Amino acid sequence: MTNRSLALPDEAARELYRAILREGGRIRIADIPEQDAATVQTLLDLGLLKPYISDGSLSAINPRSVTARLGADLRAAGTRLLVQAEQLPDLLGDLTAAYDTAPRRHDCTGVVRIVEGAENIRHRISQISEELRHEVLSLQPGGARPMDAVDDIVDYDRRILEGGGSIRTVYESTARSDGPTVALAARLTGIGCHIRVVPFSLTKMMIFDRAVAVIPASADLGAAAFVEDPATVAFLAEVFERFWQLAEGVNWAALAAGATDSAAHEQVGRLLAQGLTQRAIATRLGLSERTVAGHIARLRERYDAETLFQLGWQMRGARDA
Repeated sequence: MTNRSLALPDEAARELYRAILREGGRIRIADIPEQDAATVQTLLDLGLLKPYISDGSLSAINPRSVTARLGADLRAAGTRLLVQAEQLPDLLGDLTAAYDTAPRRHDCTGVVRIVEGAENIRHRISQISEELRHEVLSLQPGGARPMDAVDDIVDYDRRILEGGGSIRTVYESTARSDGPTVALAARLTGIGCHIRVVPFSLTKMMIFDRAVAVIPASADLGAAAFVEDPATVAFLAEVFERFWQLAEGVNWAALAAGATDSAAHEQVGRLLAQGLTQRAIATRLGLSERTVAGHIARLRERYDAETLFQLGWQMRGARDA
């Protein structure tokens, strides 16, 4: 590993970082003067700025995260760099102070901060997600997030998992019939995320390390509340856990590979064995009653059952066996 002390920001880089904080913590790449390109690259190399290709912007990252990451790298390099690693909090102390005292133009004070505007919400979530990386819980009513951000999502989730963290997500049942959602879920579960579905409507929510919860603050999702009150966050985490217990697993890889019909066939059989009616099964799986009827007809033929009651009874017995 190279000696990271050589890459510490000079005064020009520090002043640019402070200037970005004064502008709300984000700057568009197109607005960066040509003469500042090298200085911006220094901040990018350190991790004090994070690029978002989808909207062409750079976001300021908390120096504490940089300190922790560089500290771990330096300690891993051995005794030769140990002293320098211990000095990192002091070396970045002035930037940490600048970050803590910077005005949050779109936030209000208190344990619940209201942030308005999609870009500002995403910017704040990005900052939190870099600081809190042990556990992420989320309810995603609309299924997958924007497709132009898929690679960023997978990369972020992979880094959390590789660091020993965990990620659990609940979608609505209709997500199983949405191709892009299925493709993303297959990639995420493939790297170790856990994704289930529920047969009812959800309200969007994210919880980071059971310390900060993000929930809608307006009907049109144009504003979000960032909740840091411990009691409220604990309550929302319990709400998530109850949804998680009600949710059912999905073989996302099979769906992505085109095995939708087989997966639906198995799900119809499982719900039928639980005693659900044809209409209830259709509602829960987001299928038409005619499609469910076709699955049931094939199951009746397989189990040689004359009635739905008889079919459910036989399937329940086969499942118990």
